[in-house]
Amino acid sequence: MPGLLVLMGSGETSPTMVEIHRAAARTLRAGARAVLLDTPYAFQENRADISARACRYFARSVGLDVEVGSGIAGADWVFSGPGSPTYALDRWAQSGVAGDLRARVRARQGVTVLASAAACTAGLATVPVYEIYKVGAEPHWREGLGLLEPLGLRAVLIPHFDNAEGGTHDTRYCYLGERRLSRMERELPAGTAVLGLDEHTAVVIDLESETVLVAGRGGVTVRRPGSAVVLPAGTRTDLAELRRLAEGRAGGSAPPPVAAAQAAPAEVTLEETIRSCEERFKAAAARPDMVAAAQTVLHLEAELVKWAADTEEDAGGVDQARELMRLLIARLGELASTARLRSHVEPLLGLRTRLRDEGRYDVADALREAMLAGGVVVEDTPDGPRWSPAP
Repeated sequence: MPGLLVLMGSGETSPTMVEIHRAAARTLRAGARAVLLDTPYAFQENRADISARACRYFARSVGLDVEVGSGIAGADWVFSGPGSPTYALDRWAQSGVAGDLRARVRARQGVTVLASAAACTAGLATVPVYEIYKVGAEPHWREGLGLLEPLGLRAVLIPHFDNAEGGTHDTRYCYLGERRLSRMERELPAGTAVLGLDEHTAVVIDLESETVLVAGRGGVTVRRPGSAVVLPAGTRTDLAELRRLAEGRAGGSAPPPVAAAQAAPAEVTLEETIRSCEERFKAAAARPDMVAAAQTVLHLEAELVKWAADTEEDAGGVDQARELMRLLIARLGELASTARLRSHVEPLLGLRTRLRDEGRYDVADALREAMLAGGVVVEDTPDGPRWSPAP
């Protein structure tokens, strides 16, 4: 059996991570048993829907038939993703899954893919993100699975490392922000590093050859008190180098991480698509260009179909894209109505201008009043007459 440990910062069932999943799946034998551990989100009412979307994603995009289960004994491929890290830890400890996951890594066998909340459990300590960020508990650590220690890495793993959805407040570092993370780092055992995984980014560790690849859109940050080293997407290195960075040792025989010269182009995230479509629609409406506006709506709808399996609930998710599409469709209707109105209004404005040029202001004013009664407001500006539909 191949030995791979794949840790993802987010986007685990999105188009951005398809190639990473496919590369891992290609290492499997024919008829491999693939198991999705639904534990991190098993407390949610929509548990079945999340699992169904994830299974469709792996079947259609990766070519992997996946069963949803709570046991992983004998599985060739194991995946677990979003939800609550602490909920997963408690259940895995009770069921024995925690020991099974450690055994897989220690034996360096099987493909193990942990993402988002599940990835958060991989280190020697875990961020209780729900309790701290959503409930307001004091910053603290929970004991982690310890999957990295058999690899010689004394570290905690923090997904969503570059999260920016807070806008006016700091949500980096899995929603902790700098203030809380700095405080929590002081509580870690001496010599413990933070491995920060950016969103839509993975670190792929070949457990047999000990090679390490950073793939996706962001990077992996090896953070220690007073220092941080970022390994960008495309970096190929090895576990010896990662250990050296985590231990804060200067020098070492392992070569420094080298970014690949020709990394594959990064997939655009849904959040970026949402922002782009908003801007494109505004530009089309301002010209106005009904065809371009309609094409923008169709493009957004196609992206929604592409991202339908995404189980993450980050900013810029499927729900936000759906809300924008509804708004743009309504706006498209308004533009169409305005376009029809323009074909009638502009000749009348031309007539009013001629009347004013001829000094027939009484008739021109009467025409403006008639247009207002018909639902069109006309304003005279230094740049000429301007019209708009009456409110």
